[in-house]
Amino acid sequence: QVQLVQSGGGLVQAGGSLRLSCAASGRTFSSYTMGWFRQAPGKEREFVAAISWSGGSTAYADSAKGRFTISRDNAKNTVYLQMNSLKPEDTAAYYCAARPGAGTRVVAAMYDYWGQGTQVTVSS
Repeated sequence: QVQLVQSGGGLVQAGGSLRLSCAASGRTFSSYTMGWFRQAPGKEREFVAAISWSGGSTAYADSAKGRFTISRDNAKNTVYLQMNSLKPEDTAAYYCAARPGAGTRVVAAMYDYWGQGTQVTVSS
């Protein structure tokens, strides 16, 4: 069982930056693939980024490439999403997620555990 607690997010102007954090409970965090997803009102939840258990492999949605960076600190049981050059279309609720085992996955249904979500609002 893994519990995920998110922090960060908020309101930022277009072009600004935010960092989201997701702290996990449990001693097996380092064996989990971690992902970030987002969901805007009236839209389906969509993949943003994922990172393998070791941090050696990452995957990004096209919308996030070059602007967002996913990272993890297994000693702190925490995964991060650094978001730069934010755009109004990045406005959404952001969720971290965890799945046991290897392999970055872009499908939400592949993840077993979810954080509570945090709102990111980018003003134009």
